[in-house]
Amino acid sequence: MLGGLSPKEFMAEYWQKKPLLIKGAFKDFKPVLSRAQLFELAASDEVQSRLIELQNLDKQTHWSVKNGPIKGRDKPAFTKEAWTLLVQGVDLINAEAAKLLREFRFIPDARLDDLMISYATHRGGVGPHYDSYDVFLIQASGQRLWRIGKQKDLTLRDDTPLKILSHFVHQKEYVLDPGDMLYLPPKYAHDGIAVGECMTYSVGFRAPKSDELARELLLRLSDEANELIGSELYGDPKQSAVNAPAKIPEDLQYFAMKALAKTIEQPSVFARLLGEILSEPKDHVWFQSSRLQSSKRRKGSHPFPTGIRLDDQTKMLFDEHYIFINGEGWRATANDKTLLRLLANQRTLTKEELSKSSEDAIDLIGNWLDAGWAHSL
Repeated sequence: MLGGLSPKEFMAEYWQKKPLLIKGAFKDFKPVLSRAQLFELAASDEVQSRLIELQNLDKQTHWSVKNGPIKGRDKPAFTKEAWTLLVQGVDLINAEAAKLLREFRFIPDARLDDLMISYATHRGGVGPHYDSYDVFLIQASGQRLWRIGKQKDLTLRDDTPLKILSHFVHQKEYVLDPGDMLYLPPKYAHDGIAVGECMTYSVGFRAPKSDELARELLLRLSDEANELIGSELYGDPKQSAVNAPAKIPEDLQYFAMKALAKTIEQPSVFARLLGEILSEPKDHVWFQSSRLQSSKRRKGSHPFPTGIRLDDQTKMLFDEHYIFINGEGWRATANDKTLLRLLANQRTLTKEELSKSSEDAIDLIGNWLDAGWAHSL
């Protein structure tokens, strides 16, 4: 997939550093969805979709955007040029798309985001732009011309609903055929233009912003403040009489700073909250309960007679102390920790592997089946 490079070599030489074109990255590539299946998906509420049309008005290129669901009456004729359908999170509801996304697990799961599918008629595209995250662009069908450049001027146009670069200057261009793949690091300017009808898959990555991450961590810390630091009352037995009553006492300022410091200076708490944030599913994700599987499990001689697998929508991570799944965190004993880490990495466990788990772990996994977070093999 990486054109003869090992994952270690790719990460050292290219990741977040420079683009890489890989011709024939996927041999005999077959799209995971047909055109008809993609449009059927775009018409549902299960995914996020957008319809983008390119228009030339007064010799100036403009784009119009319609957010999904995209019904049949919304789409232009397939014979019309210069329009694009984008469907995000296809890996969450299509097993083959999820399998393709797992090809990129040489990069930490905490950074892996989703698989987006782009369908376009001839000349279709979303204009010259840049992404704030790494992206792998896989040509699934047809051809697409990519123009790319390491651009310093990232000024955006203010007359279009898309984030289009005002002064795009490309340095290289490639035509991708089915199975070809182009990697681009963050903020590398690019413009993809369909050559005839085509489909392109984008493997995107999460790049949390420092302010957003801090805000989320502080919100969660505030919910736990009482448990973390108690509710000590401020006291000032040495406070003297004052001539400027409106001035805030320095001791009160120090008291407030100390309370905040106690809240944030707890690495284990921070690690747990971060893991819960990073493993939280997206807002539109819903799980199907596996209660029938769970009831069979309780009646059988072995709790999981065929092994288990994580649901494709499940996010499971771990750190030195905790196991995280779908926004929840647990501490585990040494043996269970090894087993659950194996599940997080492999996303499956065999009957034999599960036989090494404790009753607590069996009950926990049973709850995950009940919730639809995992399923019997």
